Amino acid sequence: MPKQPATLIIAIANQKGGVGKTTTAVNLGACLAETGIDTVIVDLDPQGNASTGLGLSAEARRSTTYDLLVGEETLADVTQPTAIERLGIVPSTPDLSSADLELARTADRTRLLHRKLRQASRPQIVLIDCPPALGLLTVNALVAAHSVLVPLQAEFYALEGLSQLLQTVKQVRQSANDGLRVNGVLMTMSDGRNNLAQQVEADARATLGDLVYKTIIPRNVRVSEAPSFGAPVVHYDPNSKGSVAYRAFASEFVSRLDLSMEPAT
Repeated sequence: MPKQPATLIIAIANQKGGVGKTTTAVNLGACLAETGIDTVIVDLDPQGNASTGLGLSAEARRSTTYDLLVGEETLADVTQPTAIERLGIVPSTPDLSSADLELARTADRTRLLHRKLRQASRPQIVLIDCPPALGLLTVNALVAAHSVLVPLQAEFYALEGLSQLLQTVKQVRQSANDGLRVNGVLMTMSDGRNNLAQQVEADARATLGDLVYKTIIPRNVRVSEAPSFGAPVVHYDPNSKGSVAYRAFASEFVSRLDLSMEPAT
């Protein structure tokens, strides 16, 4: 088995908005940190929802992913602590929305994040919360990442969008990051009483097999409420159905990664 890199980098991506990327990043990060794994979330979405969801006000975002991409700052320089021990955040602001234009004029523009993140010896895991588009920011994340985690909402157009994303992953693998793989597909916002949701899940499993995580994240009002309180749902309401599901997913995620690293001391 190949040696585990000091820092595992996972891009959480889907070009469709509203599928649970940020919710997954925030709650997976919180669960990993609780198990003793040093984790940093890189908020690569100009909307900054991951930053808000972890209680970081706009005024508190001193250094951001914009600085990480276009400046000389290192990952350690721009990482800010959160209320959760062992979980850090590289926050985002709307300034990042202009990064695509600036990066387009930069040499080696698809490898800027790779250069910054692959240099890091800490934390143990970096989760990149990608924007809902397959633009230059997401390509930077895919070039930097070891693998990509795809939240997939149980709805009609889901598999069509997934096909487009997987094609992009294939292109990045061929051109810029031959080690990139798909970590897995996580079914989100699922209503088990809905026949369409059941059919989408069945189609995904028939098409992708074991790439689809066994855990399914249900629709849950507590999951929707938690960001307004600046906390992951696993802290906001630990006993909610959403929290139980995200903890189960985090356990499955760690098992799938086959983490050979010892929790940080």
